[in-house]
Amino acid sequence: MASCLKEWKDKVVCVVTLDGRVILGELVGNDQVQNLILNQAQERVYTDDAPVETVDLGLYVIRGDNVCMVGEFDPESW
Repeated sequence: MASCLKEWKDKVVCVVTLDGRVILGELVGNDQVQNLILNQAQERVYTDDAPVETVDLGLYVIRGDNVCMVGEFDPESW
């Protein structure tokens, strides 16, 4: 998986964590155990009774064992 992430370096990605968090940010680095470093990261918080809330996180590290899914972010489809 780590080698597959090279093509997304310096692009905005969407990361879904094992606990269900959705985090967007520019992928600036990763390692062999899939630890991710995101720049200008934002968490999108979804609830049933309120609009989507965006929380700015800044430079953010996500441990590889907490990553469920990584995908390239397309703002046109959100």
